[in-house]
Formats: sequence, structure tokens, C-alpha cells
Amino acid sequence: MKKIGFLSFGHWNPSPHSQTRSASDALLQSIDLAVAAEELGADGAYFRVHHFARQLASPFPLLAAVGARTSRIEIGTAVIDMRYENPLYMAEDAGSADLIAGGRLQLGISRGSPEQVIDGWRYFGYAPPEGQSDADMARRHAEVFLEILRGKGFAEPNPQPMFPNPPGPLRLEPHSEGLRERIWWGAATNATAEWAAKLGMNLQSSTLKFDESGQPLHVQQADQIRAFRAAWKEAGHAREPRVSVSRSIFALVDERDRTYFGRSEGEDHFGFIEAGTRAVFGRTYAAEPDVLVEQLSQDEAIAEADTLLLTVPNQLGVDYNAHVIEAILKHVAPALGWR
Repeated sequence: MKKIGFLSFGHWNPSPHSQTRSASDALLQSIDLAVAAEELGADGAYFRVHHFARQLASPFPLLAAVGARTSRIEIGTAVIDMRYENPLYMAEDAGSADLIAGGRLQLGISRGSPEQVIDGWRYFGYAPPEGQSDADMARRHAEVFLEILRGKGFAEPNPQPMFPNPPGPLRLEPHSEGLRERIWWGAATNATAEWAAKLGMNLQSSTLKFDESGQPLHVQQADQIRAFRAAWKEAGHAREPRVSVSRSIFALVDERDRTYFGRSEGEDHFGFIEAGTRAVFGRTYAAEPDVLVEQLSQDEAIAEADTLLLTVPNQLGVDYNAHVIEAILKHVAPALGWR
């Protein structure tokens, strides 16, 4: 059994060929797709965060709106770029959105990927300390965020407050109990997966990973997941961790599917996502359902994970993306034992 959700980048483009032509379209359609996915029996609605781009950005208003319109589905991110975040303000936003959703947030955070502008986090007022990198800064922001989510008081109260205070140091409010255990780290390497495990974060592994062995993506991800679980066990955490992988999967069940994805290449690609960093980009799975079942049964990383996130082409509209999700849930997942 696996949890199956969707992952949307929330692209929008004013082109007449796009059904998502504005930021308003991207946001409102994201809410509608989450509602549709819940009605279809999917388990999660996840959203990517990019800055300075025609894509979804500030996630918490969207997560809160989805939480208010749904009742069961998990709501998450994959991922929030921590280089851009004030971890204290983020903890307040996350606590509010989680309470609105009734404790259903699953927040993926990470160092992030190359953005649309050079060192975009500097425009947000952040810079790594001398001798540290932007990745170090992201991990430090993450550590502060995790500590705040524990709900321990740390701020000295005013002796003459406007409103009465509880005794002792004050914590940030609103605090959502249990959110600390629903934070995920989007890891591009085995080392950062092991670091996340030590801190008690769940693991997200994307359709892209830094190349560490030259092997296909699913093999490298499976190794990464095993390294993560070994580090988790060594850290002695009491609970079991969760692991998600993202995939582009399209069951070709009608002419629309064949038109859009019938010519997709079924191979991984290797390239450079940034200078000096070789990465492996995962294949697109697009085939008739019975062929998909055979192909996906050989994916080692999906087998290792408990959660599968289906990347969706959001600019094709809510109805078509709901169809994409339903086709996997109906024609593929049962045959693989995921349902």
C-alpha cells in the first residue's frame, strides 16, 4: 500500500495554449485540483515553491485555502527553499495553516534549486555568514525552524504586557502540536538525506538527484533511501520515518493522453543543473496501463518509498489533471498492490 498524491509546480503563462494564464488561475486551479483529488481518493496535494517565476511562490495562503476546502487529503510542499525563509515567521504561518487544515500539513523544505535570478535570497534580506555557503544558510534556517516547532518557550516576557502571559518564557503562536514530525527534507544527495534523518525529518526525493554513481535515477534513489533509513535507525528516533519519491507517470487511456504524452522518451537524462554539479533527471513513464504496471514494478525507489507524488502538467487544466490522477488510481495502482 502506498499513499499517492500529486505535485504541482503551478506554472502559469498568458499563452493561448495554456489553461492557466495568470497567477490567479494557478492559485484557484490548485485549490480546485486538490478538492478533485480528494474526491477521487488520492492521498496528497503537494505544491512546489519558486521565487521570481511564473509559478507558485508563497505557499501558506494556498495551503490554508486548500485546508479549508478539504477534509482528508494531506497538504504539503515539495519544496520550500529555506534560503529565502525567516524561520520564525514561517513557524507562525505553518502553525496557522496546519490548524486550519486540522493537522494535515506535510511540509517539504530544502536548500532549493537554482532560481530565476542570481542569489535571489539576497533580495529577501538574507546572506550566509562569512565562510559559509547558501546551502549552509538553508540548513541553519531549517534547524531553527525545527527547534521553534517543538513549542518550547524561549522569549523573555514583558513584565507589563498588554495581555496576561502564561508563566515562563514565551513561544511563538499559534503552535500546532505534531507539526514537527511532519517536516520533510528534499535531499539531492545521500549525505543530505542522512543529515535529515539525524534531525528527525522525513525524506523527499525528487525527479532529479545529483549523480553519485552513474546509475539510473531509481537505483540511486533507492540507495539514498536505504542510507536515510540506516541513519534514522542509528539516530534512535522512536517513530518510523516516511519517504516520498516524485515521478512523471501518465497512463495512456484515451486520445488526449496519446496526443500529449504518447511520444515521451522513456529514459533518464544526465546533465548539469548548476556549474560543476552533474545530475540525473528521471524519465517520464507514459504507456498503456498494463505496460506501466510492468515498468513501475521495476522501479526500485518507488518500491522503497511509502508515498508517491505524481508530477502534473497543471497548465492543461483541472479536469485533465484530475483525469491523469484518476487513471493511475484506477488502472495502475491496484495492479501494483498500491491500492
